[in-house]
Amino acid sequence: MLALIQRVSEARVEVDGERVGAIGPGLLAFVGIEPGDGERALARMTERLLGYRVFDDEAGRMNRSLNETGGGLLLVSQFTLAADTRSGMRPGFSTAAAPAIAEPLFNRLAEACRARHRGPVETGRFGAHMKVSLVNDGPVTFLLRA
Repeated sequence: MLALIQRVSEARVEVDGERVGAIGPGLLAFVGIEPGDGERALARMTERLLGYRVFDDEAGRMNRSLNETGGGLLLVSQFTLAADTRSGMRPGFSTAAAPAIAEPLFNRLAEACRARHRGPVETGRFGAHMKVSLVNDGPVTFLLRA
């Protein structure tokens, strides 16, 4: 399981002109699920999303986590993160989990984050063509692996 996280001032997701998820300050996480990902990867990614220290403390150092700040978390499924890009000029998607496996795991990730986080947890819509808008704060962007 992969998550490309961005510290944001705000972020939102629209599907067919309808806003389906939005947060203020917090993290936008694009999530890619790979074959073989399961409960262990889900637990580890939940821990990392909520505990990764990317927010400034009083001294201006990245020492605070989403759990500590209470900021929002916007989870967006993105199978292209799991693409094989090592050769050629076109990505291969055999390294991404099939939707029948990925969707339930993505939904459980959102549920696990909601259960453990006091701030808002929003999502995009799995499998939909989404328009994601964000204001990256920093910019601060990290690729997490479970």
